[in-house]
Amino acid sequence: MSLNATSMPRLARTRVKFCGFTRSQDVTDAVALGADALGFVMWPGSKRAIDVSTLASLATLVPAFVTRVGLFVNPTPEEVQACLPWLDLLQFHGDESPEFCAQFGRAWIKALRMRDDIDLSAAQQDYAGANALLLDAWRPGVPGGTGETFDWSRIPDDLVKPVILAGGLDAEIVGQAITAVAPYAVDVSGGIEVSAGCKGVEHMQAFMAAVRAADHG
Repeated sequence: MSLNATSMPRLARTRVKFCGFTRSQDVTDAVALGADALGFVMWPGSKRAIDVSTLASLATLVPAFVTRVGLFVNPTPEEVQACLPWLDLLQFHGDESPEFCAQFGRAWIKALRMRDDIDLSAAQQDYAGANALLLDAWRPGVPGGTGETFDWSRIPDDLVKPVILAGGLDAEIVGQAITAVAPYAVDVSGGIEVSAGCKGVEHMQAFMAAVRAADHG
């Protein structure tokens, strides 16, 4: 399946988002390797969670034209607003309504977990204001970061929203994922880590190389 073959022109390259940063050196390395977006987990239930002061410190290391993304799971408006000075894009992983997601004056993406009964075409209409849809594996009670893949053939060809593909990606399988889905972007966290929240520069480098090889393959 080639998702974008019918929904939007094939892009010159696949965008890459590295997620779950907790250390300044990892941020610097990711930027140097050419990551398009860096994700910061603001949900306390995650093993990669950071607080607002750490976000402020790490976000200042991110230069122009690299997107700073804040990941939230059913936050209060106040929790999101406290992070806004250091974020360019909001990513919602919970049961947030479209109205909730749209209230902050920032571009936003909605993460959708691939339950057996999910209707992506309907979700696309429900979240019409989203700048992209992030598709992730589903596990009961876990809002993301499962380290698991899902059946990519379940993604319908009629989606018009940009698709960010997540779920168990690493340097070994991301090329296969890009060939199968042709997503707008790929999102990875555990697949570039040596331990939770600690990125490995060799892992990030290998992931970037695999993406570029798939783009030109």
